[in-house]
This record gives sequence, structure tokens and C-alpha cells, in this order.
Amino acid sequence: MYAVTGITGQVGGVVANALLAQDRAVRAVVRSAEKGGPWAARGCEVALAGMHDVDALHHAFEGADGVFVLLPPVFDPSPDFGESRRNIAALRTALSTAKPSRVVVLSTIGAQVTRPNLLNQLGIMEQELRTLPMPVAFLRAAWFFENSVWDLEPARASGVIPSFLQPLDKPVPMVGTEDIGRVAAGLLQDSWAGVRIVELEGPRRVTPNEIAAAFADALGRDVRMQVVPRGEWESLFRSQGMKNPLPRMQMIDGFNEGWIEFEVASAALKGRVTLDRVIRRIAGCLD
Repeated sequence: MYAVTGITGQVGGVVANALLAQDRAVRAVVRSAEKGGPWAARGCEVALAGMHDVDALHHAFEGADGVFVLLPPVFDPSPDFGESRRNIAALRTALSTAKPSRVVVLSTIGAQVTRPNLLNQLGIMEQELRTLPMPVAFLRAAWFFENSVWDLEPARASGVIPSFLQPLDKPVPMVGTEDIGRVAAGLLQDSWAGVRIVELEGPRRVTPNEIAAAFADALGRDVRMQVVPRGEWESLFRSQGMKNPLPRMQMIDGFNEGWIEFEVASAALKGRVTLDRVIRRIAGCLD
């Protein structure tokens, strides 16, 4: 039995689907019976648990051969990352008492970086969960291709996509969620001792200009990227409702300046899913 958190999202859903395709038993860890319904209909056991509920998480993880952990994203965090720290503490306590055979944790490129930025919350998670008594693997994934879903509306409406990633011709490590879920499902069924770090990116690095070109091809119209000047970021993010945009800005700086990178870039696994395939799916050209 494999317990999967985040199963209603993109990565967790791929993990579960990959396991089910191999006739593995899956326990869907969800916040409500309504969210678990579709997975129960597919033969999954359903466990109700919020990420802050230690007792419910213990029940969800107990007896599992492997647990896939996905920390709920917090894009507008408190300065001390208090929201994530509470969830991480609950996860660690539940895992240490439930004692599953192994744990696979979705982490991020740059989790090892100590410079302040939004991804520090996943570095905190790694520090806390690496002391668990069972084997733990941290799957450090690159920037998601699927983040480009936010680019679809401006690409369709005006053909001009605002880009925070810059310069526009700088290759950025990115990966598709399909590859992340596939690799995570494989790790759940693997064996190792201690702490394992697996870094993952797509077949090749891509530039913001190449994202625009992929949308142009998918939509059959001219599409280009337009740089959003650094000096406008804070006011723009605050106008969108963010209270603490600095960590997000620091994260983007890290990608643009190159200090958010894999710990061992030369050893990173390469996925199979291409940018063009993901953009065509986002644009509705693929099922």
C-alpha cells in the first residue's frame, strides 16, 4: 500500500496513476470525502487528513510501504514561514510514529540554498525530514513547465506574455509534472538506506523566448515575451493581493541570477516530457 498526499493535484495525481497502472494499492490522502470520491471509485483506499492534523496523518501513513509527501505550497508566506513550519512539524511527527517503510518527498531545485527566498520552506522541510528513522528520498524538481498555465490568457488575448524570468534568452531548468510523478512513483517502489537526493529536470533547459514560441505554435498566432522590470515587481504583486512578496521576488532573482541551481547539476536526471507537449496540453491541443 502506498499513501499519496497531494493526490488531487498535478504531481500527486500522476504518482497515483502510475502506481495504479502497475496494480499497486494506493491510499489517497485527502482533506474531504468529496475530494476522495473519484479515487475511491478507482479502487483506492481513502484517508481523510489535513496537513496539520498529526493523528489523522498518522492513520493515513500507518502500514504503508511508501508515503509520497507533497507540502502544500505557500506563495505568500509569513516572514518566518510559519504556515509551512506547522505542516512540516505535523508531517514529521506523523511519519516518525507511523513508521512507513520509506518516504519520498517532493522538494525543489535550490533546496540547499541558504540565501533568503521562497524555496527556503522546502529546505526547512528537508532539514526536518532527513532525521526520520526510515529511508527518505528528496526529489528536487526544477521549475514546472506547467507554471506556464498563467501565460495562456495573455498569449491568447494580446500575444504578449509578461515575463519575470529574464533575460529572455537565458535557459532555465524546467520539468514537466508528468516526469516528476513518474520518477516519484518509481522511487516509492525502490530500496535504499538513509537519505537520498534525486535532482530532476526536463530533456533540456528552455528560455522564456522558447515558451513564447511554443505558445505561438500551439495557438497559431504571434506570441512574444515582454520583460517586467524588476522595479515594478513589488507593487504589481501587492496589487494582486500579496502581503509579503519579497520571498517570491528573491526566488525569481535566484533563477535569473543563477544561484538557484541543482546541488550537483551534472548528475541531475533528465525527464522525457518536452516543453512543446506541455504547452500544447495547456492550450487545449492535446487530451
